[in-house]
Amino acid sequence: MLPADVPLCHLGPSVLLLLQLLLPSASAFFPNIWSLLAAPGSITHQDLTEEAALNVTLHLFLEQPPPGRPPLRLEDFLGRTLLADDLFAAYFGPGSPSRRFRAALGEVSRANAAQDFLPTSKNDPDLHFDAERLGQGRTRLVEALRETVAAAKALDYTLARQRLGAALHALQDFYSHSNWVELGRQQPHPHLLWPRQELRSLAQAGDPTCSDCEELSCPGNLLGFTLLTSGYFGTRPSKPPGKCSHGGHFDQSSSQPPRGGINKDSTSPGFSPHHMLHLQAAKLALLASIQAFNLLRSRLGDRGFSRLLDITPASSLSFVLDTTGSMGEEINAAKIQARHIVEQRRGTPMEPTQYVLVPFHDPGFGPVFTTSDPDSFWQQLNEMHALGGGDEPEMCLSALELALLHTPPLSDIFVFTDASPKDAFLTNRVESLTQERRCRVTFLVTEDPSRAQGRARREVLSPLRFEPYEAVALASGGEVIFTEDQYIQDVAAIVGDSIADLVTLPLEPRVVVAERPLVFRVDGLLQKVTVRIHGEVSSFWIRNPAGVSQGQEEGEGPLGHTHRFGRFWMVRVNDPPQSGTWEIQVTAKGTPRVRVQAQTSLDFLFHFGIPMEDGPHPGLYPLTQPVAGLQTQLLVEVTGLGSRGGPGGPLPHFSHVVLRGVPQGAELGQVPLEPRGPPERGLLAASLPPTLLSTSGPFSLELVGQDGVGRGLHRVAPQPCAVVPVLLELSGPRGFLAPGTTAPLSLRIASFSGPQDLHLRTSAKPSFALTSNLSRVHLEQNESAWGRLWLEVPDTAASDSVVMVTVTAKNGEASTMPPTHAFLRLLVQAPAPQDQLPAPAYSTDPVLNTSRPAFHFFTSVTQGGAGGGLVGNPWWTTFGVMLLLLGLGPW
Repeated sequence: MLPADVPLCHLGPSVLLLLQLLLPSASAFFPNIWSLLAAPGSITHQDLTEEAALNVTLHLFLEQPPPGRPPLRLEDFLGRTLLADDLFAAYFGPGSPSRRFRAALGEVSRANAAQDFLPTSKNDPDLHFDAERLGQGRTRLVEALRETVAAAKALDYTLARQRLGAALHALQDFYSHSNWVELGRQQPHPHLLWPRQELRSLAQAGDPTCSDCEELSCPGNLLGFTLLTSGYFGTRPSKPPGKCSHGGHFDQSSSQPPRGGINKDSTSPGFSPHHMLHLQAAKLALLASIQAFNLLRSRLGDRGFSRLLDITPASSLSFVLDTTGSMGEEINAAKIQARHIVEQRRGTPMEPTQYVLVPFHDPGFGPVFTTSDPDSFWQQLNEMHALGGGDEPEMCLSALELALLHTPPLSDIFVFTDASPKDAFLTNRVESLTQERRCRVTFLVTEDPSRAQGRARREVLSPLRFEPYEAVALASGGEVIFTEDQYIQDVAAIVGDSIADLVTLPLEPRVVVAERPLVFRVDGLLQKVTVRIHGEVSSFWIRNPAGVSQGQEEGEGPLGHTHRFGRFWMVRVNDPPQSGTWEIQVTAKGTPRVRVQAQTSLDFLFHFGIPMEDGPHPGLYPLTQPVAGLQTQLLVEVTGLGSRGGPGGPLPHFSHVVLRGVPQGAELGQVPLEPRGPPERGLLAASLPPTLLSTSGPFSLELVGQDGVGRGLHRVAPQPCAVVPVLLELSGPRGFLAPGTTAPLSLRIASFSGPQDLHLRTSAKPSFALTSNLSRVHLEQNESAWGRLWLEVPDTAASDSVVMVTVTAKNGEASTMPPTHAFLRLLVQAPAPQDQLPAPAYSTDPVLNTSRPAFHFFTSVTQGGAGGGLVGNPWWTTFGVMLLLLGLGPW
């Protein structure tokens, strides 16, 4: 193992060659790309996190050649911008979507950035290696990494990414907030990630560390000594005489002698007195981040590490099944589709990464079955039969909520039932959870709401009883398909289609209008276009841009193949579809439903954020939904830009976003999209207009632009968004939940748009006892309230089980504003004795042939909403692959 201070000249000629590509002349340790407005050229926590992840992913791909494809060659990536799209295309094949991988990196990056914004973490010196609390900071860092491993092994990868983001934030802060760089160290600290190794040569309470500096830039204010120290920030704890400050405009301690500070967070002297060492600190923080990722890879194995970062183009497969006695045909249809998917995709890059199965009936639902083994899933599903029951309604939404808790983000969930929900009171919460998880829900219902006959009922049921399904489908970007038993197996074939990466093409108008055709646009990056029509249809036709038409006749036509299954029609358009404007004319009784979908790698992720400019760490506080009264930014990351047709070809680009009301599609406004960073990253931002932030209904996002040759592009977000009235922040305890304990939780509610009379409801899944000191609250504009919750974890709670706490804030009964939800994921785990923790093992690195170790305190807050992962990295081109190699040196 290389010592921490090994000179760079000892790293070998291959590494020295790559060093020539190393760094730009100016390069934060600020939270995310928005921070660059305050300190241009800085390297952010977001940059460090995502660059490290890409380097380790490339390393994984180099060590594990893709099945059926030629191995990757390191030389093909030297001197190039390291991009997720390019890595996936090289490893999995051209057009392989990196959307889930980039979304997972976005989760980690936002969890990292949130440490600077959340009230429970932003001022805690232990979480930022401030105030000479280096030993305590190392303890918290190692705890967060252990919790990452534990959550990943419990298959809760969302929680694992949250803990990983917190760990990486602390690790990266060490190199910016301590004097490790000033001591001349050129490699990461060799003991920071190893809890059994003592941190030595630490400055003690009586050791003076800094001299006075009255300038913004303080290059020589550290006293000449070899002890490790870090700066004090603010007033908690107060700075002792002779100690260094963090420094910068917003650090109150920096005005007390000795003035100045030592942080290297950015390139700006106004924020960072040691700004001249920002680049060196960033390099070491990046190398340390690569070490941390490699450590996790060793502890989890390649398969577990790939699941942690979703390093796959494949989705998951999740079924929610009604098992009452009338459901025999539906269960058989689910079995047939599952078997088909398992056999067709086994051993391919598109093999589902996780299988989830939740049964329900009345009065029960569950248990949930999750596995990554297709044979285990098939065995469990094959043992499921329709038994008992037969009356309506059933506990469908409870089962769906359980499935959402265990289904990975960006997945499809399929619900098979012939009954309405008994638990319709869960509708709003399930809507919000589908958007928080970014999961699309499709209901396959073998009962038409207009039919009077059917299975036995305990009561007279409303013809509107299926509306909760419609609401959840609309909120999630899914659909409700009514069919009959004899057609369910054919209609269920959409399951296999839907777990591919599909985009829904926008229709104009959004709903069928008599005597008016529906219009949609096809671009050259779409393939496998499918038109689905559902309802009492008497006739329809489809016309392509050349004027060629095809009617409703079944079989092969000039445009594609038409299938009919009762009231469900499906037209698979021949590839390649002609680019341009297409039309659909439908004549039907009632209001038929029309949906057009296609496969493409060009898509986008998004989330919202609040600019935080007045503070020590300017950046963007991430949100999943806009909050009324707050200046809000829309952050977009375009995925699949490599699909432009070849290296060096012109890039597709999006110029603006159209905001439309849901479901009617009325235009609410257009907002220009501004690029952030190099164009190949596809990072865009837009300021949402105040008029939109006062609307109460859901709205959709439609990106509009052009492909590389000037033809039009349209992409629609899979789920609608909504402006919520208040901001909720829900925080859990440090570490995990232990059986037989009571865990304190904290809640903050803030209003920015006027008086709010809020009713609060709390719940936990599973049903642990949960109490709160706050049930109602009145807030004026710009007012906040704090509350406490206590979660009782029973002695019988299973280790490695996930608990989800939900807080719902709703205005009075007459309010039209949607409720606001906050979700907090926690993991139950019995504490491990310290002396039983595994020591790191060692393995040989094939690239450098050096040794390397083989190897809750974060808030999961949503405001009931959808989201995606914005990732940004303005310095990719200069670091590139070199860091893959250099990062392994200390190991």
